[in-house]
Amino acid sequence: KSLSRSSVRSRMSLKPPKAYNSLQKGAPLWDPKPLQVKKIFEALKKGLNEYLEAHQAELDYLSGRHKDTKRNSRLAFYYDLDKQIRSVERYIRKLEFHISKVEELYEAYCIQCRLRDGATNMKHAFSLSPSTKASRESLVELYKNFQECTEDMCFIEGALEVHLGEFHVKMKGLVGFARLCPGDQYEVFVRLGRQKWRLKGKIETDDSQTWDEEEKIFIPNLHEKFEIKVTELRGLATILVGVVTCDSINFFTTKPQAIIVDITELGTIKLQLEVLW
Repeated sequence: KSLSRSSVRSRMSLKPPKAYNSLQKGAPLWDPKPLQVKKIFEALKKGLNEYLEAHQAELDYLSGRHKDTKRNSRLAFYYDLDKQIRSVERYIRKLEFHISKVEELYEAYCIQCRLRDGATNMKHAFSLSPSTKASRESLVELYKNFQECTEDMCFIEGALEVHLGEFHVKMKGLVGFARLCPGDQYEVFVRLGRQKWRLKGKIETDDSQTWDEEEKIFIPNLHEKFEIKVTELRGLATILVGVVTCDSINFFTTKPQAIIVDITELGTIKLQLEVLW
């Protein structure tokens, strides 16, 4: 009748994020999205491994110079290199711990997902069989286990978001060829979940652009996409240019990512951003 399981939170040595402290029995839950979590996990792990490889290559280079310097007895430079090597080694250990924590969270998430799917299948099987006192008791127990698995998956999603880092988004300007004229003013609104960035810009006489803000930090979200809205300001009136959404999965990488999105359906006005993770 019972899946005989204890809460994943009692087995994991992590503190629940503040936003998820309300995940207690009876609290409203959202629907976990395992496929999206899998995509983010794979992109995150790949990006972290890229950082690890880059710093390992830096460590190898510094270690080689360290040996050469030691032979040449340039003590001041030798000690400076030694400090750099120790710093890189500490960062590599932090990255390795970060990767292991992410893997641990995702492994626990997959276990709860399988338990939840099993409870769903068993509920379906019992619902097709003749109703008896034992089957009704089993359905109640299965529903309880389903709710507990859902609660634990939501908790782990919140814990995993803590390890996603930051996106530094830079405004590079609008691209519009003949559509952009000197004196035109635009407002760009970028949203990621509850995070918002509103900035205004103007096309100058030399076709350059000035914006009142150039950079914003966003905290990545497992389920939300970037929503970008551009409006043209004409006196007291505003004219909607376009609204687009942009997935963040490709941003988990060591190199800055240039983003050019079509704001209008025909692509006559584009927005250019740069994202550094």
